[in-house]
Amino acid sequence: MKDTLIELVKYVVPALIVLATAYIVMKSFMDREITKARLDYKLNNAKLITPIRLQAYERLVLFLERIAPESLFIRILQPGMTTQQLHKALLTTIRSEFEHNMSQQVYVSDDAWDAVRNAKESVLRLINTAASSERGLKSSQDFTKIVIEAYNTVESSPTQNAIELIKNEISEQLF
Repeated sequence: MKDTLIELVKYVVPALIVLATAYIVMKSFMDREITKARLDYKLNNAKLITPIRLQAYERLVLFLERIAPESLFIRILQPGMTTQQLHKALLTTIRSEFEHNMSQQVYVSDDAWDAVRNAKESVLRLINTAASSERGLKSSQDFTKIVIEAYNTVESSPTQNAIELIKNEISEQLF
């Protein structure tokens, strides 16, 4: 009986060692393969998502450029417009363009989206403040002048701040 037990141990112990070694080698191989598959997935995803994200950033920069007062007035101001008509057209245009670009928030960081939204709100607030504080304006050109002067006196333009943040995010992602 003792000899049988010794014989059994002679075969079982090496078999267990071989089994443990095979398990460790296979686990290590499988872990490497899973890591490689995840990396391939991320790289393929990046190839698809990066152009879409860049396009989203481009659209948001374009939006920010378009809502800057100088750009707005060039596009919106028509001869013979009253101050009230111009005010309404400005607000409508900004809100419409913002709504058109709302889906871009899916592809950009929360910080970038917050900067875009804050820039829009700042421009709207500036326009509304100028419209409410200057009821005695004689023409829409006077209104235009007041808004642009107020925008230019702001130490840091909200639209330019948002554009800079977006540029920084793009450079961080690409380089």
